[in-house]
Amino acid sequence: MKISETLLLILQEKVFNMLSLKVIVVLLMCLFTNSLQCILTIPLLSATLLGTVKSIDEPLRSLFFNDTLGVLQRFMLQEPRLQWASLSLKWDVIDRVVYQRASMVPFVLVGSDETTVRVQEPFHASGDYMETVHEKFYHSVSTFGDIIGQCLSGVKPKGFLEIEKMLKVGTTLTGVGELIIDEDGTLSLRAPTNGAEYLLSLRDFSHVKEKALSSTFWWKFGFGVCALAGVAVLFWVGFRFYRRRRQEQERREFERLMGEALNATGLKDGQDNQPDNTCVICLNQPRNCVLLYCGHVCCCFRCYQALPQPRCPVCRQAIIRVVQLLTEVTS
Repeated sequence: MKISETLLLILQEKVFNMLSLKVIVVLLMCLFTNSLQCILTIPLLSATLLGTVKSIDEPLRSLFFNDTLGVLQRFMLQEPRLQWASLSLKWDVIDRVVYQRASMVPFVLVGSDETTVRVQEPFHASGDYMETVHEKFYHSVSTFGDIIGQCLSGVKPKGFLEIEKMLKVGTTLTGVGELIIDEDGTLSLRAPTNGAEYLLSLRDFSHVKEKALSSTFWWKFGFGVCALAGVAVLFWVGFRFYRRRRQEQERREFERLMGEALNATGLKDGQDNQPDNTCVICLNQPRNCVLLYCGHVCCCFRCYQALPQPRCPVCRQAIIRVVQLLTEVTS
């Protein structure tokens, strides 16, 4: 295919500024008008092409059907087998590849006006770009001795599976990759040099786009779920820290108030100048309850109910339950 002299001049002079790239895109889009459906992106010149497969050299012929011609061919011989899994206690199906072979001939994508784009390294592309033309399964025959050996070894062969896949001549193919111009002036589609996905598919561009958007949606959904989970964990950790700090502040405030009360009434070094039966909190009411399970009788029931935390004012142990006394208790 001939390229305009202006486009070749720009490429040969290696003008890489943004203005020149825009000129290249405009010229390429003009070349593809009413031909290949092309979408170009600045500045990597990544493209999505839709065209008909045409062989440059002699096409490949199917191993099983003489009238089936293609440009890509992959033959694979698999041995499906059952293998005993000791952890799950069941037989798992494992496909062992016995033999495989891949062949190709150079090919191009042809537009409606015979505009061609050569596809480079198609086996490096992902996607469903080959269709199955032959698939046959050969069951294995096992004797009684073979069955005993298989049970002891934990491996049961099921047979052999022949699979032949081809990219046929005349097939409509969608390609997503990097669009370049070779030294001889022909357009080529290759794997992107920036690490982006190189895709060949038998589906049309709308299906490829929907699949890519669906994949992007699930990635975004997973990221959103992880973000929400992270926020929830941070909130839980912060709440725990706040609650522990609040409890510590209440404990210190209670100890401060107890110390002030003891100092004000002359309660120092464990000596109590008040009557033995006086509540150590209010210093007014008699002690009328037993704190369990520490067993201290040190406060009245009203002061116990006013405690900020259910802990004994004397030993700071947790109060499990309280027994209210109906008779006067003396130490």
